[in-house]
Amino acid sequence: MNNDAEQHATPILDGIRVVELAAWTFVPSAGAVLADWGADVIKIEHPETGDPQRGLINSGVVAGAGGVNHFVEQPNRGKRSVGLDVSTPDGLEVLFRLIDSADVFVTSLLPDSRARLGVDVEQVRARNPKIVYARGHGYGSKGPDATRGGFDLAAYWSRGGIADAYAPIGGGYPPVQRPAFGDLFGGFAIASGIVGALLRRERTGVTSVVDVSLLATAMWQVSPDIVAAGVLGRTVPKYDLEDMPNPAANIYRTADGRFLSLVLLQADRFWADLCTRTGRPDLITDERFATAPVRFQHRRACIAELRWTFESQPLAYWEEKLQGFDGVWDVMRNALEVHEDPQAVANGYLPRLEDGKGNEFALVDSPVQFDERPNAPRRAPEHGEHTDQILLEAGYSWDNIIKLKESGAIL
Repeated sequence: MNNDAEQHATPILDGIRVVELAAWTFVPSAGAVLADWGADVIKIEHPETGDPQRGLINSGVVAGAGGVNHFVEQPNRGKRSVGLDVSTPDGLEVLFRLIDSADVFVTSLLPDSRARLGVDVEQVRARNPKIVYARGHGYGSKGPDATRGGFDLAAYWSRGGIADAYAPIGGGYPPVQRPAFGDLFGGFAIASGIVGALLRRERTGVTSVVDVSLLATAMWQVSPDIVAAGVLGRTVPKYDLEDMPNPAANIYRTADGRFLSLVLLQADRFWADLCTRTGRPDLITDERFATAPVRFQHRRACIAELRWTFESQPLAYWEEKLQGFDGVWDVMRNALEVHEDPQAVANGYLPRLEDGKGNEFALVDSPVQFDERPNAPRRAPEHGEHTDQILLEAGYSWDNIIKLKESGAIL
């Protein structure tokens, strides 16, 4: 194995400690990003149940080939796990001992749960006034739905307007979102907010409460539609692929059922070369398609011609013809194909590692790199794997640890 310093980015958050009291993917994925960037992230899990996602591999929801639970590995890599029952007095005191030395506390608990357990902002700040306190919400910290739980299919995909944006023209069921689609975007927003709060604290000494909701991240994601709807007083028309304003910014199917995306926003610049490469020089001299304005007027006819052309040959043929083309285009790939993408491989976007059982697999690196190097890949912890180690670091003796285990406060 090559030297880590030569292969991976210098951890920019080295020395930062994060205590994470969260489950599922939304907030834990923020902890994964912080761990990627070098923070010591301590994941608090119930001694008996752990993060509920650990149980999915036994429920049939997660395939778990070879025993790999990818729903645990992706949002929890690089962390240390403590099995801790914070609902007990002894367990809560252990949590606060860890908070005493932490820079960040991040949680997905609902307001009522935070208040009941005694881990809301006031209680945590009473123990550590300098800590950055970060919360992930379904619907935000204020308003009539502030106390509601929200998974991303509800708060992000549905409430935030994304499902409607992708629903079929003329009605019908919208597509269902992919797993954790909004959670991962929201988690990255939490991580970014935490880093901003740490910078503010370093420069001014003032600490912050960081709030990110799935609803807010969805609105940000479709903000062009939402802003336009407010300005126009109506929803923005949806795209009809047979009636796109610019036929050269569209999706086309090939003879073997694959799809190409053309994104020629300055279409006149590339139109002649596109027509030549696709074997349709006749479209260059066709008065209906000569310039962008007339292509707009005859867009349905132009799209029909391009569809007929691309559907006449398989994907490999078009990939060869479009090699060296200056206009922007690409192929729609599936998730399995991404594993072999030379760009993903060259940039280290899919680091390979082993879990605690020796299973080798790839994770997706978080999307920010420093100094042109990928982040160091580290597996997710087993349930409560680091309980003893972290409590010893916190000053507990072995006798104390044994008593806590006997009481059920820790794993």
